[in-house]
Amino acid sequence: MELIYKIAPAALWRQAQDRGRFDGAPVDLEDGFIHFSTAEQAEETALKHFGGRFDLVLIAVDAKRLGDGLRFEPSRGGALFPHLYAPLPLDAVVSVKALPPRPGGGHDFSGLLEKPVR
Repeated sequence: MELIYKIAPAALWRQAQDRGRFDGAPVDLEDGFIHFSTAEQAEETALKHFGGRFDLVLIAVDAKRLGDGLRFEPSRGGALFPHLYAPLPLDAVVSVKALPPRPGGGHDFSGLLEKPVR
C-alpha cells in the first residue's frame, strides 16, 4: 500500500464524512484538484501552508485506490506532488488522526507518517 497524505481542518473533514466524500479544501477547489503530500513532503507542507493552525487532521489515503485521477506533478522546486483530479472517495481513506501542535511551533508528526522502506 502506498500512502499519501492530506492535511485539512477537522471541521472540513467532518463535513466530508457527513456528505460521504471529500471534494477538497478551498485551495483545492480553486486549483481544480486535491493537493496531497507524500510522507517525505507532509511536514514541509504543514509548515508552509498550515502554520499557526491547530485544528487539523492528517488523512492517510491509499494511493492505489484513487485510479487514473491521481497524478504526480511537479510543484515546489520540481518535486513531484500527488494531485487528485476527482473527489476523494472515503473508502480510500486508511486513517484520520489529529495533527497536534508542537511546543514552540509547527506540528507533531511523531508516529503519524508511514515512510516507505528503501
